[in-house]
Amino acid sequence: MNVSIADITVKTIDGKDKSLSDYLGKVLLIVNVASYCGYTSQYKGLEKLNQKYRSSGLEILGFPCNDFGAQEPGTNEEIAQFCSLNYGVNFDLFDKVRILGSQQHPLYARLTKEATPPGDVSWNFEKFLVNKKGEIVGRYKSAVSPDSSELVSAIDRELAS
Repeated sequence: MNVSIADITVKTIDGKDKSLSDYLGKVLLIVNVASYCGYTSQYKGLEKLNQKYRSSGLEILGFPCNDFGAQEPGTNEEIAQFCSLNYGVNFDLFDKVRILGSQQHPLYARLTKEATPPGDVSWNFEKFLVNKKGEIVGRYKSAVSPDSSELVSAIDRELAS
């Protein structure tokens, strides 16, 4: 049985509560992001996906996280500015979250428990694909680039369903 993430509330990067139920009917790509990581250049590919697929129903949700190598030390304001200036990021960014340990955000508790395979996120830029019903349908390690055929074909499949 697939469990939805729609009942979870998150904070936007400017501190407003946002229910993930607002995204029902959209395909989501949820990514834990960081400004000082070997994978930080994936912001460019994520923004390209955003530009290509947003009008078709894809929403990319970026969750800054400092849990891996302290690679996201900035404030929300600094993170938003960095993403905008360096990568022209136009997709939704959220409040910095903890995704490991006892202070793990409820979204990541659900993602890491319900995704296949289950288990903790291992590094920045790990991606979770969520269908239009809010169910987790894919999990992609950090090394899977936003433009990889594996990820793009999964996005196409979910947008078509």
